[in-house]
Amino acid sequence: MGQRLGIAAALIGDPAVVMLDEPVNGLDPDGIRWIRNLLKDLAAQGRTVFVSSHLMSEMAQTAEHLIVVGRGRLLADVPLAEFTRRASQATVRVRSPQAAALRELLVGAGVTVTSGEPGLLEVTGLSSAQIGDRAAAAHLTLHELSTAETSLEEAFMSMTRDTVEYSGSATKASP
Repeated sequence: MGQRLGIAAALIGDPAVVMLDEPVNGLDPDGIRWIRNLLKDLAAQGRTVFVSSHLMSEMAQTAEHLIVVGRGRLLADVPLAEFTRRASQATVRVRSPQAAALRELLVGAGVTVTSGEPGLLEVTGLSSAQIGDRAAAAHLTLHELSTAETSLEEAFMSMTRDTVEYSGSATKASP
C-alpha cells in the first residue's frame, strides 16, 4: 500500500517527468502489474518516465529504452531491443535426428557449432533462415530451429561486468 500511495503522491502535480526508484518492491503480482501498466500509460501520454530498478525481468517487460550507468559513466542509452541485440551472440538452436550430417554442412569460416546433447546443435555465425535453407537443400530433417535470445539480465551483466564494485559470482571456499 505504501508504494502505491507514494506513487499517487508523486503524480498529484501532474508532472511531465516521473522518476521512481524500485517501484515494485514489496508488491504482490497484482500490484506489480498495476505499476507496470501505470508506467506504460504515463509514457503513452507523452511523459518521461525514469525507473531505477534491480529487477531485470520486470524491466524487460516494462521498459522501451534503457539508460545504464556504471561507476558514474554512461554505458548505454539505447532502445531495449538494441541493448539485448548488442550483447547477443545470435545463437541458433537446431535439433535434428541427422545432427552429425547437419554439423558437417554448417561448419565453416565464421561459424561455430557446439553440441550439449545428442541431436542438438548450437550454431553461431549463421541465421536460422540460413541453417534452414541449408538443411532443406540437403534434405535433412529439423525438429527445432530457434534463435536463443539474450535476456536483459544477461546483457546487463555482460555490459557492466567491469564496472561493478562487488561481484555476485561464486567464490572459492577457503581451506
